Amino acid sequence: MDHKHAAEQVIAAVGGKDNIVSAAHCATRLRLVIADDSKVDKAAVEDAEGAKGAFQAAGQLQIIFGTGTVNKVYDEFVKLSGAPAGSTADAKAAAAAKGNIIQRATKTLGDVFVPIIPAIVASGLLMGLTEGLNNAMGGVLDLNPWYTLIHTFANASFVFLQILIGFSAARVFGGNEFLGGVIGMIMNHTGLMNAWSIPGAIEKFGNAAYQVVGSDAAAQVLNLGSAAEATAGAIMGAGYIPQVQLFGFYNVTLQGYQGHVIPVVVAVFIMCMIEKWLHKHVPDMLDLFVTPLVTVLVTGLLTMTVIGPVFAAFEELVLHFFQFLLAIPFGLGGALAGAIYPLTVVLGVHHMFNALEASMVAAGADAFNPIISAANIAQGAACFAVFLKTRSAKKKGLALPSGISSLLGITEPAIYGVNLPAMKPFVAAICGAAAGGAVSSFLGLTSISYGITGFFGYLITNNALHYTIVFAVAFAVAFLIATMLYRDPVEEGAKAAAQIEMTTPAEEKAAAAQTVTEALVADASAPAVLSTAAASEAVSSPMAGDGIPVADVADPVFACEAMGRTAAIEPTGSKVYAPVTGTITMLAETGHAIGLLSDNGTEVLIHIGIDTVNLKGAPFTAHVKTGDRVSKGDLIMDVDFDQVRTAGLPATTLIIITNSDDYSAIEVAAGTHVAPGDLLITLDK
Repeated sequence: MDHKHAAEQVIAAVGGKDNIVSAAHCATRLRLVIADDSKVDKAAVEDAEGAKGAFQAAGQLQIIFGTGTVNKVYDEFVKLSGAPAGSTADAKAAAAAKGNIIQRATKTLGDVFVPIIPAIVASGLLMGLTEGLNNAMGGVLDLNPWYTLIHTFANASFVFLQILIGFSAARVFGGNEFLGGVIGMIMNHTGLMNAWSIPGAIEKFGNAAYQVVGSDAAAQVLNLGSAAEATAGAIMGAGYIPQVQLFGFYNVTLQGYQGHVIPVVVAVFIMCMIEKWLHKHVPDMLDLFVTPLVTVLVTGLLTMTVIGPVFAAFEELVLHFFQFLLAIPFGLGGALAGAIYPLTVVLGVHHMFNALEASMVAAGADAFNPIISAANIAQGAACFAVFLKTRSAKKKGLALPSGISSLLGITEPAIYGVNLPAMKPFVAAICGAAAGGAVSSFLGLTSISYGITGFFGYLITNNALHYTIVFAVAFAVAFLIATMLYRDPVEEGAKAAAQIEMTTPAEEKAAAAQTVTEALVADASAPAVLSTAAASEAVSSPMAGDGIPVADVADPVFACEAMGRTAAIEPTGSKVYAPVTGTITMLAETGHAIGLLSDNGTEVLIHIGIDTVNLKGAPFTAHVKTGDRVSKGDLIMDVDFDQVRTAGLPATTLIIITNSDDYSAIEVAAGTHVAPGDLLITLDK
């Protein structure tokens, strides 16, 4: 094969050198990030010499060449095109950067929120249940000691949400997580007026609600003896909002940012930029002291003087806009308000509607609360659609409780954990919210109070029948649209595998199927050499652990066994042993995957953990290298599984027979405890 000619053909087929953003390769495929996908001639790409197929996945054009060929084509490709060469992780990063601003922002929010989803799911469910029960009983539980304790547990994640966000955001933006947590603490500090109290103060005192610390005016309003007594604590204690004056003219409000999301993320992003700059410019002997001090000081000042006030002004504009929307007749205003409301939740500015709803309740009825309820119900319905359609056990485990939480009035788990990252379910939820909002507005549905939505909204609605209609419409529209729009990655991977199955020669199917999986999983490369041996094989367990059904594996592609018959083990030890006697055919640079070819011709891939490629080799200590001979039972790897779990990743280890098509029968032992060397998989020709 002429590798240079193959590279020339690919370059021409993808639209020339100028249309290539970056190039990388894994064990079997060339991975390209393309500037303009419309310039790619896919048929010509597939016709390139040696190419066995091509498809788009994860923002990349992936061309199957096979093991032993792709690296040679890649070398020629980089020489001829001048494209930036990098790792598969670099290609994924370039693909992500190619997305539009909405896609990048959505991915960033997802990266920040996914690690803290378990915390807010737990809080969301407990808050919905405890507060709903208390409201149903007329508030009699407020003095109950059990309720007091459990409600404290329930709202802890939301009371200190900014700290969780700060820690997680700093990790995403490459800063010190603990400094990020400090920024979250600043925005939640008890010395600041709680953000939830501010709408009530404005409603009570109007423009006079804001009082400057240490001013004569504040002392006079509070009936104090002197300006020195007008401390921030005294102003807050009287129900007013404290401010401090900088430079003699610039007033800064001493308010917390409870309920806010975007201000914290923005503040921590700026913090990380400052920290990185200081690390580069501050001498090493001073770095430990100067960098954190200056980082927190500068970021804190920017947060309280610029970031916070900008979002406060933005909130005022949004508040007036929604007042205008709700006045539009024939249900149109309700539809628009319902559609836009979920976006304010994403921005973290939705708590400002307390002021709007408080004024409505004071006037006799709240027309906005039922619309908010419709939006929350729609988020839950979209989650249930994802739960029913996905084959990912991990996603099912997140979608179901998140959907229930939304029906109880807490939508953050649904939005940030399920719907927004997949986008289409979030769009479906917006449609459901618009439909429910339109019906609510048209029927004139109102509430006698605010702050209670979902199932518990029945307690404060003025018409239970109309509320049921709104509930049903919002749920049905969101569920149906999400069902139509959402495409499960497992199903898409299976379709791609089927297409390759139809067009690929038999001897290349295993490598092609593996490549499809690699498009969806973090580069779990496996050997592509097919067995010609006729002997049967017995594959031993490479570690101690508990066997689990492969369908329960947290990753959808492994769960559907796209790469071949698979055994799954939850490890209880830290050592990995050779499951067969043979040769090490592949050892991933990151250590997370090992390929073996047994003397009997069985190809075995050991994939340690899910998405552990992202740990860049930290937990793995390999005792072999590619080409080494091993006997069954030889120690080949030590793994720090505590480090894997601390990173929030499943430790589930997959033992995959990548040439499964060579065998007429494969039996996998599952659901039992196994020790190293125990029989795990038997194969017959």
